[in-house]
Amino acid sequence: MRQLGMADVLGELHVYMTDTGEKPRRIRNISELAKMAGVSAGTVSRALAGKALVNSHTRERIQALAREHGFHPNQMASRLRTGQTGVIGVVFPLGHEKKQAISEPFFIAMLGRIGDELMHTGYDLMLSRVIPGDADDWLDRIVDSGMLDGVLLIGQSDQFDVIERVAERYLPLVVWGTRREGQVHCAVGTDSLAGGRLAAQQLLTRGRRTLAFFGDTRAIEVEQRFAGAQAALAEAGSGATIVAYPTSLSTAEMMPMIEDNLDRMAPGTDGIFAASDIIAMATLRLLHERGRKVPEDIAVIGFDDMRVAAQTVPLLTTIRQDFDGGAKTMVEALRKRIAGEACPSSVLEPELIVRESA
Repeated sequence: MRQLGMADVLGELHVYMTDTGEKPRRIRNISELAKMAGVSAGTVSRALAGKALVNSHTRERIQALAREHGFHPNQMASRLRTGQTGVIGVVFPLGHEKKQAISEPFFIAMLGRIGDELMHTGYDLMLSRVIPGDADDWLDRIVDSGMLDGVLLIGQSDQFDVIERVAERYLPLVVWGTRREGQVHCAVGTDSLAGGRLAAQQLLTRGRRTLAFFGDTRAIEVEQRFAGAQAALAEAGSGATIVAYPTSLSTAEMMPMIEDNLDRMAPGTDGIFAASDIIAMATLRLLHERGRKVPEDIAVIGFDDMRVAAQTVPLLTTIRQDFDGGAKTMVEALRKRIAGEACPSSVLEPELIVRESA
């Protein structure tokens, strides 16, 4: 006959106590759970973490006891032991667009996808909207706070030099934006120069020769989109022209600025390249109010391919950014950098989505 060990006795005692109908008492710490299970505290810790070092039978028994007695490991204590917080900062730097809200569609699209990816990897998310102003230490304060395991920046704004300086000393930093030759910080983003080329080439294909660009070229990505359009026109050698008109992404300022742009455009302007779908959709509305037909009188093309771009009248032709792939690449790059690996930048290819507006 097999001799009963202490774990067997405690297990039988546990069954007896719960069969009497009494409510299981709440366990307060790992030591109490270890005593009940007849194992060491280290075994309990490894079992609750799902470590393969503990055999499956013991692991499942310990996890079942923890559930039954309402025990949840102290995450703060665990994080103090490992030196990690389990939190990733997602930061929106608004150096050139101080009135822009993170509730706007582009930010929501990126935030939702990044949040999903972080959830799958077990990290919590801390959200921050930063207006740099005159202080160039805003990113230093974030990375030195001791609250985060890593930082994801959504956009470079006009803060490229600040990001470069911090990236030289802080590895777990990944940025959604444009990669420049020789830059230090890890950037994941669409090839905006190529996207600008695609947009201008589509307008040229539609026979448009006098073009306007609506966007704020102080932002690196927007500047690259305009530069790409300029390059496409120069390569075509058709005599086509393009002029940039500053346009804010701030909800309060965008419509008045587009109104002013439409008034100031060169006579005979027959194509508009908007730096974002949001600007393009606002432009469609104002052109409609002025009795201008799209694309018959003037063609309009956007940039992003937000979900609402396929619901406009007319349907919006645009340049697609791979937000899903971008979010996944950013989070994976950050995980590698948290582990100490210098993961390089990634450039995503844009895609022309032809609909009705251009």
